[in-house]
Amino acid sequence: MTVTSVTRASGEDAATRFARDAEPLLDALLRRARGLTRTSADAEDLLQDTLLHAFIGFHTFQDGTDFRAWLYRILHNRWVSAYRSKQRRPVEVLVDDVTGADLAGGVARLSGAARSAETEALNGWPDHDIRSAMATLPEGFRTALFYTEVQGLTFTETAAILNVPRGTVMSRVSRGRQRLRAALADTVHAPIAQIA
Repeated sequence: MTVTSVTRASGEDAATRFARDAEPLLDALLRRARGLTRTSADAEDLLQDTLLHAFIGFHTFQDGTDFRAWLYRILHNRWVSAYRSKQRRPVEVLVDDVTGADLAGGVARLSGAARSAETEALNGWPDHDIRSAMATLPEGFRTALFYTEVQGLTFTETAAILNVPRGTVMSRVSRGRQRLRAALADTVHAPIAQIA
């Protein structure tokens, strides 16, 4: 491994030094950018952004250190920043491409955004009777049942999540199941009596 270090030549300004030292690394930086972005156009944009930020911060570069590693670090940091920025941006769509169904679906997603995971799981159940019965349970019972029955967690894992003793989780799950059986007794979900 060779270390590319930069030393200041007398009488040379920062722009000339930066261009001279960055020029031999451009192809390698572009290859790395393609590996990160997976597209040539995005890789070129990333490389340009990297060089711009590197040039702006070139005065902070310490002589005698690895210039190549410094540029690679800036490239990676710029890619991470761009990726996070894209994650925060809403999806952009041409207005001509939006239909009434798309608008209705968007409203449904917005109204469901603030709901809890338990509510989302309950709404995903196909039967109204089960959803209604679960909704009648006290919050502690419903939450304990959700983690153990829907998510498949153990009592110990559920206790850690809820920050309660394991026995409390076991009690809440047992009582929640009893209340569900009682609430569903007159529905099609009633347990079938076993013949002795």
